[in-house]
Amino acid sequence: MTLGAASAQDFRLSDQYQDLKAKLHRYLIQLIEERDIDFDAWTSERVERFVTDQVRRYVVEQRLPVNARETEWLARDARDELVGFGPLQELVDDDSVNDIVVNGPERVFVEREGLLSSVPIRFANDQHVLRVIQRILAPLGRRVDESTPMVDARLPDGSRVNAIIPPIALDGPCLSIRKFRKQALTADDLINLGSATREVLDFLADRVAQRTNLIVLGGTGSGKTTFLNLLSQWIPEGERVVTVEDAAELRLEHPHVVRLETRPPNLEGGRAVSARDLVRNALRMRPDRIIVGEVRGDEVLDMLQAMNTGHDGSMTTIHANGIDDAIHRLEMLAGFAGYSGSEVTLRGQIVSGVELLVHVSRLPHGARRLMAVAEVEGLTDGEIRLRYLFNYDAASDRIVDLRGEAA
Repeated sequence: MTLGAASAQDFRLSDQYQDLKAKLHRYLIQLIEERDIDFDAWTSERVERFVTDQVRRYVVEQRLPVNARETEWLARDARDELVGFGPLQELVDDDSVNDIVVNGPERVFVEREGLLSSVPIRFANDQHVLRVIQRILAPLGRRVDESTPMVDARLPDGSRVNAIIPPIALDGPCLSIRKFRKQALTADDLINLGSATREVLDFLADRVAQRTNLIVLGGTGSGKTTFLNLLSQWIPEGERVVTVEDAAELRLEHPHVVRLETRPPNLEGGRAVSARDLVRNALRMRPDRIIVGEVRGDEVLDMLQAMNTGHDGSMTTIHANGIDDAIHRLEMLAGFAGYSGSEVTLRGQIVSGVELLVHVSRLPHGARRLMAVAEVEGLTDGEIRLRYLFNYDAASDRIVDLRGEAA
């Protein structure tokens, strides 16, 4: 069977096509080196025209049994290999894709509307996956190899990248890309999606403007960062905001933001800058509010200190499956951070600092919902007392206002 006789999907997934694409890639690389071409100085249109012309010439010279449509596929794939992210480029360009997951060369999955599914895309082999990973990391000044087999990074658009390779990854190189929307979600977007109601969003907007210290909590992929971005839209313009993140994902719609990002250790294991270092530094930067992308370690003590020492309106997120769970996690993280006071004293610090807890979640069918809003009222017999203001009702698929009942 010739290449031209195969179905479109089978053709692009076949070993025969992968081998042809690899040969074409080597041919173009050799040509580029011979002509000393600098693609960085070229427009995207000029690059596309050059690659298309050279692929057509290669097909004719090699007398390849491919038709015009398949030649176009080869040209597009060759361009993506040279200046893009190879087979993943079309997924990166697809705005409906939220997450891209590569589990070795032949298993690629995407998340759309909260649901994960496989896609008919493959790499030629492990080395092909590694080459794309290196292409992604190179402009970021990061690397992955046997000495550093794991890496966390972010793309210029804010998308989060994680890569892990053998010998740590047993089934071949793995890559995860969490994409970020080009336009941040607005309150109207959440209402139209059924994620929240106008009443709860108006309440939160008012509390943010009043400089309420709050924590957004939820599980992995629940939309914590997205919701924190939304809350930041309601910070008054005259305030100075300092953000602290492991990987800069927040895109605050605010005119006065200073963004700080942690730094991992170098190859010698030194020069790391932790979230705790940055929170401590942020306290000296005359902030009106401090926003920590996620509290996950010993920075919890400094975040509570910020909330208790005049930086009202500070915000963070925490990984937890419920509001009670979030309180327990704060206590646990403080213990890991070396807190040596009594349990009651720590809870007093939490009650004094944290005023509002907002729970977001991703439901089994993929939809994201605001699940609950609770106010921290105080301590009773050493236990933190909470007042639920809004709570999600599964029967109506809507968050219910409980403020009248609580009163």
